[in-house]
Amino acid sequence: MNFDLNENQKMFRDMVRDFAAKEIAPIAHSMDVEATMPDDLIAKMRDNGFFGLSFPEQYGGLGVDTLTYSLVIEELAKASAGVCVMITVHNSVGSYPLAMFGTEEVKKRFLPRMAAGEIAAFCVTEPGSGSDAAGMVATATRDGDHYVLNGSKSFVTNGSRAAFYVVLARTPGTIGHKDTHAFIVENGTPGLTVAKKEDKMGMRCSDTVTIDLDEVRVPADQLLGSEGDGLRIALTALDGGRIGIAFQALGIGQACFEESIKYARVREQFGKALAAQPVIQNMIADMGTDLEAARMMGYQACWLKDQGRPFTKEAAMAKVMSTEAACRAADTAVQIHGGYGYCKEYAVERYYRDVRVTRIYEGTSEIQRLVIARKLLAEY
Repeated sequence: MNFDLNENQKMFRDMVRDFAAKEIAPIAHSMDVEATMPDDLIAKMRDNGFFGLSFPEQYGGLGVDTLTYSLVIEELAKASAGVCVMITVHNSVGSYPLAMFGTEEVKKRFLPRMAAGEIAAFCVTEPGSGSDAAGMVATATRDGDHYVLNGSKSFVTNGSRAAFYVVLARTPGTIGHKDTHAFIVENGTPGLTVAKKEDKMGMRCSDTVTIDLDEVRVPADQLLGSEGDGLRIALTALDGGRIGIAFQALGIGQACFEESIKYARVREQFGKALAAQPVIQNMIADMGTDLEAARMMGYQACWLKDQGRPFTKEAAMAKVMSTEAACRAADTAVQIHGGYGYCKEYAVERYYRDVRVTRIYEGTSEIQRLVIARKLLAEY
């Protein structure tokens, strides 16, 4: 496999790097403090096509390959992980279920609007079920040419800004995964309300909310796939989403790495720069090696996906490798900065908080290891 970037990939990466430096990085700190994202920044991202990255061209998207998309995600995350997660959720788990499992009529109705920047969200987790998605209790009852949805979904990224929600629910009175269903639900549908907004440790400019469903009537043609396909659709979407989270973590880790080098070159201790101290050099070497190894794992997962080959195991491996390498990088960055690393004046304090959730959402590291182990045991 040759992972040299082609000219188109370099162009996208450089364009996003420039955009992030000019439009996102200068306000990243204030967005974190205020726990919000300016509407004009979202409008600029719409104008630059960020919301249509993964959408097929026939529906108004840019139709970029997985590696190009991942490069974009990494550059956004270097500037602001909170901004990045809005884009990656929209382009992956928020829209992929519709793109892969919706009818052609439903795709034509919704995908162009999503590609143009009407934001999508993914509703699987509930107050009582997270890693155990089959334990959801939200229900979907068939009523003529509609389904009626009831229940609550928690930790919904983009929840208060979303125009569309992919919602999983089950047939009342059932257990397990066989009777779960997936729907595309428009915001504004009677009975769907945005409830609690979470006050998070990190990624504070990204909205994370609870969505309540009270007798929400959804047209039957907005069922994705067939009845009973819900969990399969969610897991398929999460495979691709995990690649995005891997590169989001890499972006945060890379930011930690670069800030550490910058600081080590100007900060002096014992009469010379930190960068000249062997102990600091060892820390920087470990950070760089960790992140590069994880990046190569991510590139492999991207390549497999774009080749149409199975990539579930590799996506899980990439997520584990990248998120844990990035968490180590954030911890090391704070250590290199010493007391200053514990102060909000320095960006590494924000990176330290932002990166922690990457080992939790879209499948915890523990769940990833279960996925990996099952695949390896089947192979060998």
